[in-house]
Amino acid sequence: MGTHFERFALIIVGPTCSGKSFLALRLAERLKSVIINADAMQCYRDLRILTARPTEEEERQVPHTLYGVLPWFQTGNAGWWREQALAQLEQAWDQRRLPIVCGGTGMYLNALIHGIAEIPEPSQESRNQARQMLSEKGCLYVYDQLKQFDPLTALKLKPTDAQRIARAWEVWKSTGQGLHYWQQKKHLPGAQCKFLVIRLAPPRSSLKEAVKERFENMIENGAVKEVEQLLQSNPHVDAPLLHTHGVAELGRYLKGELSLSQATAQSVLRTQRYIKRQETWFNNQKLVCDDQNCIFSSIIDQKLEFYKSIVDKSLHFIKSFIDPLRLID
Repeated sequence: MGTHFERFALIIVGPTCSGKSFLALRLAERLKSVIINADAMQCYRDLRILTARPTEEEERQVPHTLYGVLPWFQTGNAGWWREQALAQLEQAWDQRRLPIVCGGTGMYLNALIHGIAEIPEPSQESRNQARQMLSEKGCLYVYDQLKQFDPLTALKLKPTDAQRIARAWEVWKSTGQGLHYWQQKKHLPGAQCKFLVIRLAPPRSSLKEAVKERFENMIENGAVKEVEQLLQSNPHVDAPLLHTHGVAELGRYLKGELSLSQATAQSVLRTQRYIKRQETWFNNQKLVCDDQNCIFSSIIDQKLEFYKSIVDKSLHFIKSFIDPLRLID
């Protein structure tokens, strides 16, 4: 394979509803590629519709990996995903394919590019204790306990973020040291390759309309039934899938607390607010070159109509770094 600088990975990032999956599929059809999922919720096999996972037909068109690989009761995190993604990158390079990493979960992408702290796996006993405390006494109680024993980590967390609070408590209880401590210790490196990054940044007005239209389509295609089936499984309060936009709102609809139109409006508004946070994260990221990898980026700031010109622009960007003969079947 030669040096690691002969290996490339394409990353397609952008906020929810910006068209990442669409562009990844179009590029993968034109190039010898495999698409690697970098959306935390799309890693789960439940809620295919509500998490906007590629359809079964789309997954058959080109190779897709790390989509729908976890059950709802198993917790995926940035450390787990980094390890899986690195393995998929190696497999793609062995097959002389260009890996296309597609998704908007910032922590996952950061772990792949820049690496991540090595944190010991919590014991099952500490996990069970965290879940029991959340179930019996609530998230705010566990957060208050965390502030006493691991205040530096607690300062970085929202008091209502059950998943991350449970994770922090598990680590402290199991190791005797808080997450903040472990994050300062040994660092696992990012992928040893050159990254090409395409960032999709449509106007906010276009995204606003796209979010509304997509959620309405999700409702028509069975999102309510998906949520009903998930909630019937009685998931723990820290189950990651419960954070999927629309789950809480449609859950309240199923209980009769909201009308369907109210649940839809609240879900759309919540997603639009999340997009603002995503854009802030992407704007604050510094794409740097270091001794491990080099990063080259292109921003496509256009409306959401994916005409051939946008795909062609992306192809031109990719082929300015990689010999097209290596990429095309």
